[in-house]
Amino acid sequence: MNTTSSNQVPLPEQSVALDADADTMARRYVRITGRSANGFVTFEFSVGWPDMSVELALPEDLFNDFCVKNNVQFLDEAVETKLGEHDE
Repeated sequence: MNTTSSNQVPLPEQSVALDADADTMARRYVRITGRSANGFVTFEFSVGWPDMSVELALPEDLFNDFCVKNNVQFLDEAVETKLGEHDE
């Protein structure tokens, strides 16, 4: 294994890259997780794979613009629920 310096965690010999075509990377997903009294929408946003997301918050009007510009697909429930648990 490689290391970047003597006090850092070893780096793997090879990195794993996700193989994605243009169609996969064009997909955008949003799952609304909440709405606050002050008008913010909290949501999970994903590009390509709905199970890899970031949590964001935007005012309602900016959220709507964001969704239109990204041509998002809305998810109704957490992705983990749809995928199920995988104990291996």
